[in-house]
Amino acid sequence: MRFERASNKHLGELLVERGSVTRDQLNEALEYQKKTPGILLGEVLVMLHYATEEDIAQALTCQYGFPFLPLANYEIEKEVLAMVPLNLCEQFCLIPVDRIGKSLTLAMANPLNVKAMEDVELLTGCAVQAFVSPPRDIKEAIKRYYGNA
Repeated sequence: MRFERASNKHLGELLVERGSVTRDQLNEALEYQKKTPGILLGEVLVMLHYATEEDIAQALTCQYGFPFLPLANYEIEKEVLAMVPLNLCEQFCLIPVDRIGKSLTLAMANPLNVKAMEDVELLTGCAVQAFVSPPRDIKEAIKRYYGNA
């Protein structure tokens, strides 16, 4: 699975253009990221309080063309939730939101996570359609729908 970029611009550049962060904030975050292997730029920007999770999610939609899905007012059916176990949702910060035939819609914090998509496809037998949602919204939805399962 390979993702085509809808924009050739890097995430940081998109955030600066959108006015979400300043050039200085971006440079500081990039320096921090260099010193901390494995951390994503979006995570650094949120951790430093330079950008919100929603800013990052919206920029990802611009960068890769994934649709943005706000979960707050979305009702998810029990049958759809039953398709993906809680541990997988928590591990990959995702939640199933809808199923039409053999197509399963997932709200994901990181829609570029191919392993997560492949795991869900193997488990459910459905083709996954990825939507972007802020991690906080996904975690709140997991808590609301799966409870303390």
